[in-house]
Amino acid sequence: MLALQETIRPSADLRNHYNEISKQCREDNEAVIITVNGRGDTVSLAYEEYKRMKARIELLEMLAEAENDVKNGKVAPVSETFNDLRKILQEDSI
Repeated sequence: MLALQETIRPSADLRNHYNEISKQCREDNEAVIITVNGRGDTVSLAYEEYKRMKARIELLEMLAEAENDVKNGKVAPVSETFNDLRKILQEDSI
């Protein structure tokens, strides 16, 4: 996984150079941190990068929940789990 590059720009740039910031996010795959009075305020990302980041976070949350279930003994036999998955997939294909 590649690290997302970051650039810091003042809020006036968002107003005065929006197209440049948008291009920086989309084409250069950068996160642009917008500052107000020298402090971080918001972050601008390309929409595709936002969707990828959101999907990774959701996956990590599911994995953490699953890890917690295992620690607390909330597990089922593998055969039962696969049977449940097959049933769900068959229902979705109908």
